[in-house]
Amino acid sequence: MSHRLLCLAAIISSAAVPVLAQSTPAAKAPTPAAKAPAAKAPAWTQAKTPWGDPDLQGTWTSDDYINVPLQRPVDAGTRLARTDQEIAAAEQNIQRTAERNSQEFANPNAAITVNPPGHWGEGPRRVALQTSMIVVPEDGRMPALTSEGQARQAERAAVVQNAGGANAAANWEAFSFYIRCISRGLMGSTLPVIYGNGSEIVQGPGTVAIMYEMVHEARIVPLDSSPHVGRNILTYMGDPRGRWEGNTLVIETTNFLPGRMGIGLNGGGTVTSEDLKITERFTRTGANTMNYQAIIDDPKTFTKPFTIGFPITREPGYEIFEYACHEGNNAMHNSLSGARALERK
Repeated sequence: MSHRLLCLAAIISSAAVPVLAQSTPAAKAPTPAAKAPAAKAPAWTQAKTPWGDPDLQGTWTSDDYINVPLQRPVDAGTRLARTDQEIAAAEQNIQRTAERNSQEFANPNAAITVNPPGHWGEGPRRVALQTSMIVVPEDGRMPALTSEGQARQAERAAVVQNAGGANAAANWEAFSFYIRCISRGLMGSTLPVIYGNGSEIVQGPGTVAIMYEMVHEARIVPLDSSPHVGRNILTYMGDPRGRWEGNTLVIETTNFLPGRMGIGLNGGGTVTSEDLKITERFTRTGANTMNYQAIIDDPKTFTKPFTIGFPITREPGYEIFEYACHEGNNAMHNSLSGARALERK
């Protein structure tokens, strides 16, 4: 979460997803007389661990995709790539954010708010070239819900409504599992939000571990071809099993608790069922770049599977910080006590 240096990244997809190159502002082209012979870029070779597996270890971040919507805006249609105008606007936003975060003192005329300084948040270092993080189907939108999925979503909404809503909570059920510091679920831990997008990958013979910065959840992924646990064992993060397909790490996760998490930021969105299966693919594309994909398959919730894909990067100096969710956090207590005070009034 410290300063990151600019580097180039690539969006390189396996599973029939278009290839988009990351962009930085172009430098002014030299005059013909000043041109020098083009230097051949050194070829990158996938490093191996001492036991022979592709080495994916390190701390990775999805910060570059913080401002990219999960679902594509309807007016973008089937266009996955951003236009030149959209890229230019994103570059200007990155520059403004960098300038704002470099300010040492607050503007004396600025309005007082409860929000932290802007530099406490995260921000992209490069322009994301995608119009959405959903890359399949072609329109970048979630498929329609099944009738069961619609009923489950309505049931969850009723629970929150009966609890009084988040602004006048009658009880703790009005709050999400994330706000209650319980879990963000698998995709909630993966999709980029305003801060805390670091994930650390550590490997050992026959095992991969992934640690997520926000809520500090960890996954231990066996690579030994062992079967998933029984269907009666369900968890917020699911039961993962991994394998290698060439240099790509494939993780299939099942056994999710139903009705708890959704495929959205911080675990929000349409809640999923116990039949949810998420198949992730991690493919390193350079010394500091990796392509991430997740196929979401829940036949009880969505009428067909869909795919999320975006690049992640390793940034010099990026660290995973402590995420003390409960310590000193009086938000839920104050919200509930405030609601009781309003009721008494």
